Amino acid sequence: MGTYVNRLGSSAPRIGALSADSDVAVWALAATSDVVGGYPVAEALPMLDAAERDRAGRLLREGDRRRYLASHVGLRVLLGGYLGLAPADVVLVRDTCPCCGGPHGRPAVDGAAPHFSLSHSDDMAYFAFAGVPVGVDVQAISTPAAVADVLAALHPAETAELTALPEADRPAATGRVWSRKEACLKATGVGLARGLAEPYVSSARTPAAVPGWTLTDLPAPPGYTAALAVATTASVSADARA
Repeated sequence: MGTYVNRLGSSAPRIGALSADSDVAVWALAATSDVVGGYPVAEALPMLDAAERDRAGRLLREGDRRRYLASHVGLRVLLGGYLGLAPADVVLVRDTCPCCGGPHGRPAVDGAAPHFSLSHSDDMAYFAFAGVPVGVDVQAISTPAAVADVLAALHPAETAELTALPEADRPAATGRVWSRKEACLKATGVGLARGLAEPYVSSARTPAAVPGWTLTDLPAPPGYTAALAVATTASVSADARA
């Protein structure tokens, strides 16, 4: 059975408690919404912190800026619901980068719980929340030309799988690879710093096993793919002992 995806709309969401284990809550949002969780997107700036306002201000296209604001209003509404706080009172920080040790790793809540992940692509945003490290990704399916540009950057086995497919089937299969890989990279906090070759996630209908993580595809609207990576209990225990 796949992971259920909740819908965040214009009304205040009904949010339950998160468990401390690998149970995860996933939400989806149409990032073109004018009102998110009861908050008008046009009035969002006072809710955001300085870093979010700076990022929004650097987006030159109005549509990109509105989608960014809607996504971050959604994130704060949901985090506030899980924490029992007003959205503006949620304090966001960055974990230490696992690659260089700098203060630009995975986004986190001040105080470390819950773990969360946000992804947005075109008009969709996905959110994931859990008691353990988690990563979520949603991708608008690319054009054949864009697919050709990324093939060589993937794991050699993924490149071979995709080039063996009929050209018409490659965009959707590449979307599966991309969303799975991004979900894993967001969950670890590594991002794209080490490239796109690892981990191997497969382009098949079922994701490949990734040690330390439970990787699954998520339901997504037509024209999108989405995936979720959740740390296994064993990997969290190993991290705690390190």
